[in-house]
Amino acid sequence: MREGGGRRHLLLVSLVSALALAIVPLPTALAPYRPAWVPLVLIFWALMAPERVGLLTAFAMGLALDTLSGALLGQHALAMVTVVYLSIRFHLLIRVFPVWQLSTIVFLLLAIYEFALFWIDGVVGRSVPIIERWAPVVSGALVWPLVLGYLASVRQDTQTRI
Repeated sequence: MREGGGRRHLLLVSLVSALALAIVPLPTALAPYRPAWVPLVLIFWALMAPERVGLLTAFAMGLALDTLSGALLGQHALAMVTVVYLSIRFHLLIRVFPVWQLSTIVFLLLAIYEFALFWIDGVVGRSVPIIERWAPVVSGALVWPLVLGYLASVRQDTQTRI
């Protein structure tokens, strides 16, 4: 196997898994609380491997999510590019924080993501209930330590095998 091939596969598998988690049906009572899986995974990779995940990856994942969810084409792409840009720009500062501070930063990044979606929805005249708009920010920040722990351990296992 080539050097870094396992990491590329891990990146691809994690992004495809995030897309799958974003569209899997949930019970009606739980659907508003679905974490924003794709931005969470992109934030992880932007912080831990900014040389592998960039704005083009964020744009492509945003377009894929727009297509899969039936949203306005480019809506998630713009929001994800913004969040990934901020993550890459400050990755050296952010990734040394303890997990609870990192969760706070992720909360802020997800709030920026949802605000961009909120703004675009407002421009096109689409209204979304407030719980559906802001609950993913809270649930994403709460799920972040699990995402971080899982992806970091899998990433470390992949690096030791190469």
